[in-house]
Amino acid sequence: MKLYSYFRSSAAYRVRIALNLKNLDCEIIPVHLLNNGGEQHGQAYRQINPSELLPALVEDDFALAQSLSILEYLEEKYPEHALLPNNLQDRAKVRAFCQNIACDIHPLNNLRVLKYLKHELQISEDEKTAWYKHWVEIGFKSLEQQLLDSNGKFCFGDQATLADCCLIPQVYNAKRFNIDLSAFPKISAIYQHCSGLDAFKNAAPEAQIDAT
Repeated sequence: MKLYSYFRSSAAYRVRIALNLKNLDCEIIPVHLLNNGGEQHGQAYRQINPSELLPALVEDDFALAQSLSILEYLEEKYPEHALLPNNLQDRAKVRAFCQNIACDIHPLNNLRVLKYLKHELQISEDEKTAWYKHWVEIGFKSLEQQLLDSNGKFCFGDQATLADCCLIPQVYNAKRFNIDLSAFPKISAIYQHCSGLDAFKNAAPEAQIDAT
């Protein structure tokens, strides 16, 4: 199994966490999003993922893109160390939480969006940062409300789920942009707890072979 990844890609970061939580062996294949105009645009990677986005998972002759689809695939094929609850409604809550991040927050702040804002619309660095913070803070307000019943260790229950796989990379990015998290105590507590666990630490950007 191979994961095409970039150390700062939050979408790839989600999958790396899940692989670690499930104790799955996976070769990390770095794809640099900035070098040479972006290695994800090269012909070799386009053959694996025509969308030219990260991550992509390859297992034998099967290739799959989109981080949430990869997470679901891993959960179904490797059910040991389950990352979804047994209860139907609880599973739905976890999936909704993941989609709040992957569909509502992340797309507005993805690298290609930020590059478009800077190079095509020619907004300043301060304006780009304000854009980033605005959408993260709106999204985090919703996530914080969804976590009101959390025990503070993980997003849902006493074990890590796909929700944690999605939340931790998004918080990591927010901290990179110096977003004040004091208004989000639940999110902050979960991030602090998970960041101390090996599965999360070993998936972090600074732990990757392509970290610079």
